[in-house]
Amino acid sequence: MAGRGTRAAGRVALLWDDRLTGYDLGGDHPLAPIRVELTMALIRESGLLGNGAVEVPPGTLDEAELLRLHRPEFVDTVKRLSVDATARADAAFGLGPGDTPAFPGMHPTSMLVCAASKEAARQVWEGEADHAFNPAGGLHHAMPDRAAGFCIYNDPAVAIDWLLEHGAERVAYVDVDVHHGDGVEVTFADDPRVLTISLHESGRFLFPGTGHVSDIGGAGAPGSAANVPLYPGTTGDVWLGAFDAVVDPLVRAFAPDILVTQLGCDTHATDPLAHLSLTVDDDAAIYRRLHDLAHEVCEGRWVAFGGGGYQIVDVVPRAWTLAFAEMAGVAAPIDTPMSWQELAYARTGRTPPRSFTDDPARVNPELREQAQRAAQESVDAVRRLVLPHHGVRGPRVHG
Repeated sequence: MAGRGTRAAGRVALLWDDRLTGYDLGGDHPLAPIRVELTMALIRESGLLGNGAVEVPPGTLDEAELLRLHRPEFVDTVKRLSVDATARADAAFGLGPGDTPAFPGMHPTSMLVCAASKEAARQVWEGEADHAFNPAGGLHHAMPDRAAGFCIYNDPAVAIDWLLEHGAERVAYVDVDVHHGDGVEVTFADDPRVLTISLHESGRFLFPGTGHVSDIGGAGAPGSAANVPLYPGTTGDVWLGAFDAVVDPLVRAFAPDILVTQLGCDTHATDPLAHLSLTVDDDAAIYRRLHDLAHEVCEGRWVAFGGGGYQIVDVVPRAWTLAFAEMAGVAAPIDTPMSWQELAYARTGRTPPRSFTDDPARVNPELREQAQRAAQESVDAVRRLVLPHHGVRGPRVHG
């Protein structure tokens, strides 16, 4: 594990540069950069920086590093459309009208997102920080040869690749976004050094339509992927039960050198693009579990990225501020600061939440029972198909 530095106890890096807001798909696109602007403002206004929690610039990314993950013809197309977004693009590259439109400057901005995620990984791996968070990252749908699902370049994959190139022997990637982390799974499907775990709404109901329980890795690394598809109406207790039954035993058995996570918060009950029923309190419980795993399994090395989340005022800033508070080992305030509420209203015209907590999600009992059964089926399938590759068997899910 050459290159791993001395631990910097208590230091937490928050990756940021205002240029990251240039990742702007335009108009009323749901992946609006104001999500991360308001997140950064809430972290700052909540007093979470200081005492070892610091903002860190993204650093740089060489194009050669990008080309390790993405095909040259795809990158060339992104560069061309970055200069002239009206130019004709081959639909095979995933750029154009729809989910992932081209926008001016998308190549350098997407490179900067990747640079920030790579720097987050470097900060932790080389011992400059215990934990690192890039809220602008988590673009997990991008494929080696095309953009997809709002994602142009795959920054989690870039970060994981950097770790492997710099001495990490085993990397665990846990994706809690409501959408399947397909791009990261595809990139490392045949690499036994990388374990990808994704808990997501079933592809029967939601983009990208993948992430079946039978997807357990490529021919070169069976058991390197675990997928836990969940049904609409899944509540926090059921979701967390599935996490405890799958993620906990798998990560412990895999014994990674570092934990890499994508913290999409579009699992929220009010998210406009999905159908699960979690709250920000459930998000906080997820972050506690991930934090505990990092310390208990890989000496605290934890790298996190943002991801999905389309309640840009009500949910995303609170969820990711709670994630950073967990990383920093401090409690978020009970109420969101008035200064932040005023900023959020001025920027969006929406009345922001006053509290960091939510009321419990209300779900039809029949829907909840169906979701519980589906979660149990997914957990049982992972126990049968994946855990034996790691020499473990998991408990039944409760909730």
